[in-house]
Amino acid sequence: QVQLVESGGGLVQAGGSLRLSCAASGRPMGQYTMGWFRRVPGKEREFVAAIRWRSGRSYIPSRVEGRVTIVADSAKNTGYLQLDSLTPEDTGVYYCAADPTIDPSSIFDPRRYAYWGQGIQVTVSS
Repeated sequence: QVQLVESGGGLVQAGGSLRLSCAASGRPMGQYTMGWFRRVPGKEREFVAAIRWRSGRSYIPSRVEGRVTIVADSAKNTGYLQLDSLTPEDTGVYYCAADPTIDPSSIFDPRRYAYWGQGIQVTVSS
């Protein structure tokens, strides 16, 4: 079993930055893919970024490319999501997720992740 705990959310003004953390316990993340998703009211979970822990390869959709960075710290078994140039449209609950078996074609699909954190609120004021 893998437990994931997010931290680092909060309230920030438009144009600001936040760094979200996802601390993993229970298993070393070396064989895992970690993904970040966000949920806004009335919408499905939206893919934000993912990283393959062992290779360090990241996957970031074009709509947030240039504003989002994802990194993995093996020493701390913790992943980080850096959010820059935030806008009110970035407001939502952010979740980290992990799975050991995802192939690249499915990395954007939340249904493919077995383990989830509890989520953390990010609010961007205008």
